[in-house]
Amino acid sequence: METFDIGGRAIGPGEPTYVIAEAGSNHNGDLETAKELIDAAADAGADAVKFQTFRAEDLYVDDRDLVDDPEDSTYALLESLEQPYEWIPELYEYCESRDIQFMSSPFDERSTAELAEYVPAFKVASFTLSHHPFLEDLAEYDKPVIMSTGAHEQAEVEEAVGVLRENGVEDIALLHCVSSYPTPLEEINVRAVETLNREFDTVVGFSDHTTDPATAPAAAVALGASVVEKHFTLDKEMEGPDHSFALEPDELGEMIDKIRKTERTLGDGKLTVRNVEQATYDRSRRGIHATRKIKAGQMITRDDVQIIRPGDAVDVGAEPKFLDEIVDSIAKADIKSGEGISLDALEI
Repeated sequence: METFDIGGRAIGPGEPTYVIAEAGSNHNGDLETAKELIDAAADAGADAVKFQTFRAEDLYVDDRDLVDDPEDSTYALLESLEQPYEWIPELYEYCESRDIQFMSSPFDERSTAELAEYVPAFKVASFTLSHHPFLEDLAEYDKPVIMSTGAHEQAEVEEAVGVLRENGVEDIALLHCVSSYPTPLEEINVRAVETLNREFDTVVGFSDHTTDPATAPAAAVALGASVVEKHFTLDKEMEGPDHSFALEPDELGEMIDKIRKTERTLGDGKLTVRNVEQATYDRSRRGIHATRKIKAGQMITRDDVQIIRPGDAVDVGAEPKFLDEIVDSIAKADIKSGEGISLDALEI
């Protein structure tokens, strides 16, 4: 899969990992808290900060009449966490001022329309992957789509990608995700990133719900993830459903630092002598050296040579693989004891 741009930022193989700091609904309905989350994400070095835009009535069955206390219902909780549409331009502008991309996952067609002008790409949450009519609507806006794959089988992911492509979406990133909050490390199955890379012609990435700041994201990057998404909060002790398993700002910074170090560690994959090895190469690679003084015209015997490291010697001998050629050859000029013997110095 070739790279593609999100708001002028190239993502894909060979590019720096695109890190999405998932603020979600951790603003707790307060605009200033949302801005503080943007500050924290920008300070940590994230590429984008992402919220969630939904309306409870378009997302969940209204179960307030089905429980003893309506305020304890799922519907009531989601309604309290709705991001007001009027926040969107203000959050977008604040992100611009902090040089971080603004994103928000829409969960319904109405929210998609409100966000379209302000987001460089649409992020599809795992539980929306199989909502094909929603994906068809999303495709009409001609934007890249980043889609999490939690709680779905591979065949369902294939269907969703097919729907997007049939409706004109070519720039797609699939994020491996386990939809458990939090996810134990032993259940995160990071090798699924490799499966996505092998089975789908898309950019691939990882959406993480473990509480460990960096282990799974760094492993995912090592296995080919070009996008990493992670929930974060200002304080794990805040009230709300997503705070307890989210990273705090210093942990978010730790995660991004580990990702960047992992990228540097991976290198280019070429098997070659690295620049930092050159001094060791010059001092420690074994070569063929004279064990005693050899006069010009003398035939060299096996006892005249030794395969040793040159250390600080100026003349480095021929590689050990040429031993048979050097033995029984004739020296063209005098060779000092300890001097490296090169093929050019011999009549072979």
